[in-house]
Amino acid sequence: MRIRVIDAFTDRPFAGNPAAVVLLDGPEWPDVAWMQAVAAEMNLAETAFALPQGEVWGLRWFTPAVEVDLCGHATLATTHALRADGLLAGPVRFATRSGELGADAGAD
Repeated sequence: MRIRVIDAFTDRPFAGNPAAVVLLDGPEWPDVAWMQAVAAEMNLAETAFALPQGEVWGLRWFTPAVEVDLCGHATLATTHALRADGLLAGPVRFATRSGELGADAGAD
């Protein structure tokens, strides 16, 4: 498993809003306590966990203390990770606790 820190809202390293991103390979979500422990270890505002679920990706966000319903910068960071890994070429849809979200990563 790869955990990466991606800075959103910036075009240079060590600026913007950092989020940890974990791309899972499924088929099911890991234990909530494990995801919470990873987020606590990363100690960033949010850690995003993404799980492929057919045509959409499941997406969950954890602070070091709790799971949250929505996080914009961690969603953008996850979209960037998916594009960087070649897992999407166009728009992506995320199934979240807040409903379905869409994002698109440009070439830059």
